[in-house]
Amino acid sequence: MDEDERAVRRTGLGMMLLFWLLVLAIGAWWFHGYLEQRRNPNAHLVHAVAGEGGDVVLQRNVSGHFVATGRINGEPVEFLLDTGATYLAVSADLAARLGLERGRPAFFHTANGRVQGYLTEIDQVSLGGLATHNVRGSINPGMSGDAALLGMSFLNRFDIEIRGNEMVLRAPQRPVQ
Repeated sequence: MDEDERAVRRTGLGMMLLFWLLVLAIGAWWFHGYLEQRRNPNAHLVHAVAGEGGDVVLQRNVSGHFVATGRINGEPVEFLLDTGATYLAVSADLAARLGLERGRPAFFHTANGRVQGYLTEIDQVSLGGLATHNVRGSINPGMSGDAALLGMSFLNRFDIEIRGNEMVLRAPQRPVQ
């Protein structure tokens, strides 16, 4: 084998290696997106225009929870909808990132027992086309991560219907006068 044949062979092997690395990278990127879609099937709601109204239909994730991406004071936040939570609860780190002010200290009963945190008032919360102002919230130093529990201080402002794997939120129906 002369020098030209070896150079062609090395180039061919390099191209084959590059091809397989590209196939693996695209496969990993696709699989990550697939897993993310299963974890948060409602991530697209962050792109909805707040205040445009209409029903917001949420799908359960692979774990059976309703997870969706919405906004707090215009910033994207991943919510875990929790009809058993009184307030919209955020971690101390997320509260700092969002610029939420700590109010008076309070004790909260959580799944992990009684914890001390702080009350706060959130200017605007939106999910899909639904938005509301002056939402009571809690800052829980025991929480971690950038996800927030979206409790009844937001949810009770809307009609909620759960059927199978869907939760529908809609603006309350006003009585006809």
